[in-house]
Amino acid sequence: MLLAASAAAAQRPVVIGSKKFTESYVLGEIATRSLQRAGVSAEHRAGMGGTIILWEALVGGSIDAYPEYTGTIAQEILKLSGRPTREDLSAALAARGVAMGAPLGFENTYALVVAPARARTLGLARISDLSRHPGLVFGLTHEFLDRADGWRPLAAAYDLSPGRVAGIDHALGYEALRHGSIDVKDAYSTDARIAQDGLVVLEDERRFFPDYQAVFLHRSVIAPRAAAAIASLSGTIDAARMRSLNSTAERAKDYAAGADAYFGGRPSAREGRARRILRLTARHLELVAASLLLAVAIGLPLGIRASRPGPASQIILGATGVVQTIPALALLALLVPVPFLGIGPATAVVALFLYSLLPIVRGTATGLASIPPALTETAESLGLPAWTRLRAIDLPLASRAIVAGIQTSAVIDVGAATLAALIGAGGLGEPIISGLNLNDHATILEGAIPAAILALAVQAGFGLIERIVVPRGLRLPKIES
Repeated sequence: MLLAASAAAAQRPVVIGSKKFTESYVLGEIATRSLQRAGVSAEHRAGMGGTIILWEALVGGSIDAYPEYTGTIAQEILKLSGRPTREDLSAALAARGVAMGAPLGFENTYALVVAPARARTLGLARISDLSRHPGLVFGLTHEFLDRADGWRPLAAAYDLSPGRVAGIDHALGYEALRHGSIDVKDAYSTDARIAQDGLVVLEDERRFFPDYQAVFLHRSVIAPRAAAAIASLSGTIDAARMRSLNSTAERAKDYAAGADAYFGGRPSAREGRARRILRLTARHLELVAASLLLAVAIGLPLGIRASRPGPASQIILGATGVVQTIPALALLALLVPVPFLGIGPATAVVALFLYSLLPIVRGTATGLASIPPALTETAESLGLPAWTRLRAIDLPLASRAIVAGIQTSAVIDVGAATLAALIGAGGLGEPIISGLNLNDHATILEGAIPAAILALAVQAGFGLIERIVVPRGLRLPKIES
C-alpha cells in the first residue's frame, strides 16, 4: 500500500497556481512550461484569486508552487513587522513546509497611478500631493483595501482622506481610470497598462511600500527535479523584460503568448476553442450535478422536517437562509482552509451545495404546509401509516412546489459555479475571469454564452421533469366557475 501511494504521488502532476492578474498568469505559465521542458508533468491552475487563497492552497497541498512577492510574504502572509531579510523570510516559511526560491530578477511594487491630464491639471507627482485634493475618487482593488501594507496604513502615513474610495477589479480599474470614472488607482509597477495608457506613477517619497522582489514559493516536499526546474527561472527576468512579457500577453489576449516570448517566441500547442469550451462545459455540468444531487438528498428531508411546527423548523429555515446571505466568493474563501477540502472541485461542490439548500428546503416546507388540512385528516382517519401518507399523499400534492425549489437551485448553481474557477476548480468561469482581466469581450463570451445556454437548458429540462413527477391532476388548468 505504501509503495502504491508513493507511486501515485510520483505520478501526480506538479500543480502551479497563479493569482488573478496578468503578470501572475504569465509567470505561472512560464513555470509550468519550464517543468514540462525538464520532463516533469505539470499543470497550471490560472487566476485562482488573491494571496490568501493561493497561500492556503500551497500549505494545504492543493498546489505545489506559485509566484509571490517578498513584501507580500512579509506583510500579508507571515505578518512580520519591520523590514525582514530574505533569511528571515526563508526561515519562517520553512517552519510551514514552504521553500522560497531566489529572486526572479525584478521588483513589482505597489504604486498609485493617475491619468496624465489629471496629473497636469492638479499638479500631482507624489503621493503626498493627493492630500491637497480631498475630492478625488480612488478606485482600489479589493485586496489592496484590506492588506496590512495597503490602503488604510498608506492613508495614515500620507494623511489621505479622499471623498470616495471604491473597490474595483484590477483590470476594470484601468478602464475606469481611462474614462474618468475614478481619479486614482493602485497598480503594480510592472503593469503593461501603465506605459500603454501613459499613466503617471506617483512617487512614494516616504518609502511606505516594502520591497516586492518576485520569487516562487513551493512546497518543500516536491521532487528535486521539479524544484530545480523552478529554481532555473531565478535571475532570468528583469523589470523591463517582465513589462514586455505582460504587454505581449495583453496585446495577444493570451497569457501563453507571454510565456512564448520568454522562451524565444516558440509557441506551445494550443487547445482549440471548441474543444476548450466543451471541456469547460463538461466540468461545469459535473460541479452543478454533484452539488444539486447532494442538495436534493439532504434538502428534502430538511424541508419535510421544516414543514412541521416547532423550534426545529425555525432553526432549519434560519440556518439555510443565513448561508444564502454569504457572498459566494466569501463562502469559497472560508471553505478553502477546511481540512480535506482545500483548492479544487470538492470545495466548489460543497459551496454550491450550501447555496442550493434554501430553495429546496423552503419549497418542500411550503408545499407540504399548504396541503389542505381536510386531506390530512382524511388520511389519518383511514389509518394510513405516517410514511405511507408522506409517500402517497403529501409529497405528490407538494410536488409542484418541490420541483420549483429544485429548479431554482439548479439555475442558481449554474451561475454560481462560474466562481469555482477562482479556486482552480475549472468550469465556465475560467474564460470569464480571464477575459475580464484582459478586457477581452470575446473571451468573456466563451464562458458567458455557454453558461446562459446551460441555464436555459435547465429551465427546459425541469419543465419535462415536472410533467413526469407532478400528478396530472395538479397540472390541469383551473376551470373558472
